[in-house]
Amino acid sequence: MGDMQKLGLDDIVEILKAAGEPTRLRLIALLAHGDLTVTDLTDILGQSQPRISRHLKLLAEAALIDRYQEGAWAFFRLSQGGPAVALARQLLEASDRADAVFARDDERLRALKKIRSDKAQAYFSRNAAEWDAVRRLHVSEAEVEAKLAELIGTEPVDAFLDLGTGTGRILQLFEGLYRRGVGVDASRDMLAVARANLDRAGITKASIRHGDIFNLPLERDEFDVVTIHQVLHFLEEPEAAIGEAARMLAPGGRLAIIDLAPHALEHLRDEHAHIRLGFSHQTMSEWLEKAGLAVEQVVDLNPAHSTNDALTVTIWLARDQRVRAADPIAIRRRS
Repeated sequence: MGDMQKLGLDDIVEILKAAGEPTRLRLIALLAHGDLTVTDLTDILGQSQPRISRHLKLLAEAALIDRYQEGAWAFFRLSQGGPAVALARQLLEASDRADAVFARDDERLRALKKIRSDKAQAYFSRNAAEWDAVRRLHVSEAEVEAKLAELIGTEPVDAFLDLGTGTGRILQLFEGLYRRGVGVDASRDMLAVARANLDRAGITKASIRHGDIFNLPLERDEFDVVTIHQVLHFLEEPEAAIGEAARMLAPGGRLAIIDLAPHALEHLRDEHAHIRLGFSHQTMSEWLEKAGLAVEQVVDLNPAHSTNDALTVTIWLARDQRVRAADPIAIRRRS
C-alpha cells in the first residue's frame, strides 16, 4: 500500500486504463504466474499475435510488465516492483479466480507448463546415464567443481542439500563437508543413477529423495548449504525454485547456484530442452535478493576455447541474513 499512496490521480487513471481491458487484465493475471512468450500467450488466450503484442506494448508502457530477450525469444513477466504493479496486484487480489474466463486461462497455462515439464523430464530420462558427459560440453566440470569448492570452503556443516541432484555428483564432491546430505530430483531415472553412484563411492550419510523443486518434501530452515547445479535453465519458473531453496536454508545458511551465463545457442532449446538461455548477473541477483538472500560472490568461468558454441558458467553464492541465536561470532561480525 505504501507505493500506491505515492500515486497521483492522473497516474492512477492511466494505470487503470492500461489494466482495465479484458485481454490486458487476463495477461496481467497470467504473467503474475511466471515468464511467458508471445506464442505462449496467443495459445492460451486464443488471440492473434499482433493483438497480443499490442496489448503487451501498452502494459509495458504503463510499467506493469517487463520484457527481456533470450536469443530469438522474448519473455514477458509482471514487473517486480513499483507503484503501478502494486495497484495491479490489488486488482488481481480482488478478482475471483473461479470466474470462467480466469479459470480457463489458468487451465491452459497449467497444460502449457505440463507439456514443457514433460519434455524436460523425457530428456532427463533419455540422458540419465550420460548426464555428466553432457555437462562437459560447457566449461570444464573440474574447473567448476574446484571453484565451487573454493567458494563454499572447508568448514564442516550439519546439513547439505543438492536440488536437481542428477547423478549425485555434488553430494560426492562435498562428502567430507557435511554430516547429513540430501539430494532431490524429479527424475526417477536420475535418482537411480545417483543412488548407484553413492553406493559405489561408499557414501552412506547422503540420501536421495524424489521431489518437486517447487514444493520440496523437506522441513524449512533445515540446511546450512543448498546447491542448485545446472538446473534452473530447464525450469519455467526459476525464480520460484530459488524462493523454495531459500526457504530450506537455516539462519545464516548459504545458497550456491551454478548455471549458464546468457548465450544465443537456440538449438539447446530443441536438442537439450533448455527453456532459458542463461542468466545475467542482474537477473539472478534480483531473484536472490527478493528471496531474502544477500549475494556474497559471483564468479564467471569462461571456456578454454572461444568458439561459437562455447558456454560460460557462472557461480552465485548468497547467504540468508538471519543470524543464528547461538552464534556469537556471527553476531559480532554483523554488528
